[in-house]
Amino acid sequence: MRTLVISDLHLGLRTAADVLRVPQALEVLCARLDGVDRLVLLGDTLELRHGPARDALAVAEPAMRAIGTALGSGAEVVILAGNHDHALVAGWLDWRGRRDVPQPLELEQRVAPQHASWIAKRLAGWLAPAAVEIAYPGVWLRDDVYAMHGHYLDVHCTIPTAEVLAARAMGRMVGALPAAATPDDYEALLAPVYAWIHASAQRAAPTRRSAGGGTAIGVWNELEGPGRGRTPRRAAMRNGFRVAVAAANRAGLGPLDPNISGPAMRRAGLAGIAEVAGRLGLSAAHLICGHTHRTGMLPGDDAAEWRTAAGTTLHNPGPWVYETHFMGRAPRGESPYWPGGVIALGDDGRPRLERLLGDVPAAVLQGPGQR
Repeated sequence: MRTLVISDLHLGLRTAADVLRVPQALEVLCARLDGVDRLVLLGDTLELRHGPARDALAVAEPAMRAIGTALGSGAEVVILAGNHDHALVAGWLDWRGRRDVPQPLELEQRVAPQHASWIAKRLAGWLAPAAVEIAYPGVWLRDDVYAMHGHYLDVHCTIPTAEVLAARAMGRMVGALPAAATPDDYEALLAPVYAWIHASAQRAAPTRRSAGGGTAIGVWNELEGPGRGRTPRRAAMRNGFRVAVAAANRAGLGPLDPNISGPAMRRAGLAGIAEVAGRLGLSAAHLICGHTHRTGMLPGDDAAEWRTAAGTTLHNPGPWVYETHFMGRAPRGESPYWPGGVIALGDDGRPRLERLLGDVPAAVLQGPGQR
């Protein structure tokens, strides 16, 4: 079976940085789908934090219809939820316990789109004639390859984002994660945070920003972004940030690290997903995840960083959003955050990273809010 895995489309970003609304990018993806038997949408397909779901769906419809047509009737689409579109499965997760205590959430559970949520049902309709199924929290693509969005890593991440802090605060309220954890343990910490953000987004208006409408990119750009140098303002902000992180550590929300450079974020994300794999008891030879938007493993990366203590090799297809601040000075298509990556997988052999949009100019991919 020829499988293609893509992640972090974020269709519906208010900045229009989601590149599948760019005709050239969508055409490249659809051309690559020729001959693919199974497409895995590995979470954060929709951006449901920047406004009502109807807005994200309006952006997603043309892309989903084009993808479904390119795949055809013999193909399968497996959709996983991430942290930005957790609402795809939130209703079903609650429904499981409607009468009695549900069976524990396994590493892979499948559900028909119409039973997952009205949002999933809408996506499935647009993806026709391809067959569509929802999987959560992950999916076994082969006996030796497991795939999940990767948002569980926020429970362990040392980068002090709002979501990481919220997960730590939930841990203080409902109890720490056990050493041998289950998906239910992670959901207990993260799902309440996602539900609150989603409820705020559904009630957002043009004059009222949602709770999830902010972005950590702005903070990163002020502290670490290019083009600002060692100015007194940046030095003051970095000092203030270090003080705030130290305070959070003293409050018991740590361990948190004020270093949010590119290499530090890469290491923190990889260490976080490795911790998830260990606590869930994942024994796969290969683990594919998204979430961090950092493509890898890339030439020049340290292979040891992309391998867990148990020997699992980590893979990340990267995002399908053009985030100007993260591009750096690398040549076109070579930044670890350049959009358009996919993981290709056959019946055997190592998962293979392909970067489909490496030749597309930045001026074509940039959304209005990124220029």
